[in-house]
Amino acid sequence: MDVGRIIDLMHETMRRLEVRGSSQGSRLRLTALKELQEEESGDPLRILIGTILSARTRDENTRVAVRNLFSRFKGARELADAKIEEIEQLVRPAGFYRVKARRIKEVARMIAYEYDGRVPDTLEELLRLPGVGRKTANCVLVYAFDKPAIPVDTHVHRIANRLGLVSSRSPEETEHMLMHRVDEVYWKRINDTFVMFGQNVCKPIAPSCSVCLLKDTCRYYREKELVNSSSSNSSKSSSKSRRSTRGVGGR
Repeated sequence: MDVGRIIDLMHETMRRLEVRGSSQGSRLRLTALKELQEEESGDPLRILIGTILSARTRDENTRVAVRNLFSRFKGARELADAKIEEIEQLVRPAGFYRVKARRIKEVARMIAYEYDGRVPDTLEELLRLPGVGRKTANCVLVYAFDKPAIPVDTHVHRIANRLGLVSSRSPEETEHMLMHRVDEVYWKRINDTFVMFGQNVCKPIAPSCSVCLLKDTCRYYREKELVNSSSSNSSKSSSKSRRSTRGVGGR
């Protein structure tokens, strides 16, 4: 199945979930980066800082920390010159706030004084920023500059492997495999769609396979059903054997 069709079926699955949930007062939310992109018109600095803050925390915590930070500081130079203690308090909701505050200040200093306050727009230049890896750099390319890239986080890595799009051991390996196997026209859509799908349907534990429109072509679902079928047959055989044994013993 092509990735365009996969993306469409993911959205249709989530649409149906949302319709079902709306009757109970719940709705699916945009991912933190997608929401930030829409709220801030894709401001590169805010997308970059938001991606740094999003590591190992929930989307709602990222939103709060980003709003706290940019309600106080408007640009890279202000952040670069800010007291580290103040940055720490503002980003505290995102967790690991001391590490993230230090990283934000280092990145802001480099952008302010080496890039004249402008976030670079190439993968090579973004990777020069302190602590910025491929996922963060690719997020900036997609959400801030609308350039084709595939940011791979735990959701993208998990779902791409479950569907059988790749067989990989690391996010970096997943990224390279997807780049070779997926038409570039779909690259920008993968992260937002897969992340939202991973948060609401294809969860790490107890994924909602019963409502997923991709289950008929999903490697993970086929293997799970095979295990369940084997387990059921084994249980039936054991039960039959026990009845047979009891029958012999009763003669």
